[in-house]
Amino acid sequence: MTKPAKPCPICKNPRSEEHAPFCSSRCRDRDLSQWFGDGYAVPGRPALPEEIAAEVTGGKED
Repeated sequence: MTKPAKPCPICKNPRSEEHAPFCSSRCRDRDLSQWFGDGYAVPGRPALPEEIAAEVTGGKED
């Protein structure tokens, strides 16, 4: 017995092999825009300004 295919995580329609795990390029793009627009977030503490500066400069100080 096989498991039923999981639906598209955005619209819940059946997935497409071409756009897996989404059903279409539209849903894939909607998911990507959620990441770009801070619609999704990875839990954790906010970064300190010094940590951000070290990332930007590669850990080198002038």
